[in-house]
Parts: sequence; C-alpha cells; structure tokens
Amino acid sequence: MYLDHAATSPLRPEAKRAMDEGFAIWANPSSPHAEGRKAKAALEDARERIKASLGWDGELIFTSGASEALWIALNRAKVDRRIVSAVEHDAVFRAAPDAELFSDEISIGAGSLCAIQHVNSETGVINPVSQMAETIRSTGALLLSDCAQSAGKLDLPDADMLVISAHKFGGPIGIGALLVRDFNLLEPVGGHERGYRQGTENLPGAMGMAAALESVPWQTSPDDRAAFADRLSADRITLGEQADYILALAHPMLSAQALLIRLDAMGFAVSAGSACSSGTLKKSRVLDAFGVSDDVAARTIRVSIGWNTTPGDLERFADAWRSLT
Repeated sequence: MYLDHAATSPLRPEAKRAMDEGFAIWANPSSPHAEGRKAKAALEDARERIKASLGWDGELIFTSGASEALWIALNRAKVDRRIVSAVEHDAVFRAAPDAELFSDEISIGAGSLCAIQHVNSETGVINPVSQMAETIRSTGALLLSDCAQSAGKLDLPDADMLVISAHKFGGPIGIGALLVRDFNLLEPVGGHERGYRQGTENLPGAMGMAAALESVPWQTSPDDRAAFADRLSADRITLGEQADYILALAHPMLSAQALLIRLDAMGFAVSAGSACSSGTLKKSRVLDAFGVSDDVAARTIRVSIGWNTTPGDLERFADAWRSLT
C-alpha cells in the first residue's frame, strides 16, 4: 500500500496515454520543418492547458522538474539578494547556498527575491504565501513560491514566480515548470523556452503533465482525509494550518527507522521525511526549523496521500498504526 505520494505519485493512466501520443510526435519543437512545427504546436497546446488548469495567466517555462525551476528562479532573477525560509526544500539551498535566512531582524527591499514554499513536504504545513505577498511586494521585493507539493491539489498562491513538478500530482518524472509573472523578471541565457532554459523540450512529458492536471479527482474526498487525520490526531504533529494529504506522525516509543522497517513488513510504503534526505540518520533540518524536539523528530515518519489512495487504504493504515502504538 503506497502512502509516499509526497516523494512521487504513480503515473496517472491519462498521463501515460498522453505521453504515448507525444512519443509519436518525435521531432524537435524548435525545428522549422513541418514535423518540427507539429511538435511545437503540441508543446504550446500543452503549455496553455497547464496554465488553464492552474488558473495561471502569466508565462510558463518548461523545466526538467522543480529543482531546475528553482535554480533558474534563484539564479536568473534580476535581483541582488536572495532571502529564503529555513524550512525550504534542500533544492533551494543547493541552488542558492549563499542565500540569507528570514528573521525578525532582516530587512527586505527592492532588489530582493524572497522564497517561501507553499506546502511543506515533511509536515504538510501550509504557509500563508498570498497574505505575505502584499507585504513583500510593498517593499519592492519579488516573491518566489515552491508549489511542488500543492500544484494540482490546492489553488496556487499569489506570487511573482511559482515552481511545480509533474510527478507530484500523477504526471511523469522529468518534467516541471517555472511559472513567472513576466519574462522581464529573469535574465535570459539563450537556448530554448524563449531563451530562458537550455535543453530541448520534453514534449511527451509536457503532454503527460497537462493530462495529469486535467484528470479525474482523487479517490478520497476531503471528508475521508479529515476522518483519517482525526483517527491519528493523538500522534500527528500539527504546526499550524495543514494540508490534508501530508501527515507527520510521531510514535510514542519506536524510532523512525524501526517504524519504516515494521510498516514495510506490514505492506505499507511510507517515509521518514523528504525523499532527498530520508536515507540519512541525522535529524531533519526541517523539523528542527519548525521547533520539533530531537526526541520527537527521531520518532517521526511521513504519510502522504495521493490520487489513487482509497478510503480503504486509509482505514487499513490507521488500524496498522494503532496496532503499533
């Protein structure tokens, strides 16, 4: 039973069918001949469908995923300073290792790019990005939001640049996008995507991403997910407004590693935090930044729900968790 959708979600059948169609359109979308023009038309159709599905009226740059989109935003934005929250994904810190951290003392102003994720991948905390946007913009700064864990699930927040990743909502791995309010916010580097990204576009991936966003709703309803969270509320780490599809659970006694082994033997696929860092035994940087104690963090796992999770899956996991606690 797969409950690690925050790491990656299985490919939706609608996305696979769209990708099969895309593989038949084999030409380079940048080529000027008839085959290239056909590929270009399919790429632009996918771009417009993705924007429509997300309610985005700005520009969209296809990338290989959220990590590349974050790199472009953090390194090509026309700014002098980059300021990030302490709970951002590791990809933010790899893209901008010299970024400043938000604090009560830090001064934000024109020439700054502020990065605030929408939904935290380890805790499910929803940051009030749209409410913060007005304050940040009033200083003349730009706002970037990592929406890898919210795109296709929640309404996008108000920001100047947004990052999305297809495999988090049932699209293919290897395709994502940087949504940017205006191309003038970025310094072009030449190449594809109007000169804002190097590398040939992934047409089957783009078509699969568009199809995934247009697909039928999840098999669980908000009521199903709320009931699941209620059953596990005694062990759930809650740190504010929470997404209903990512739960951080702390066991009263067992370590996270022991829990992963036991749950795997019982047939449940879960994780101990972000897939990029769950292979390590050190304390989660994110849980530490949220103020979770070392003891609780060492006993915390992440359960994440996706498009093909059923109410029965949730009931069986809740029963298994209760048997362990």
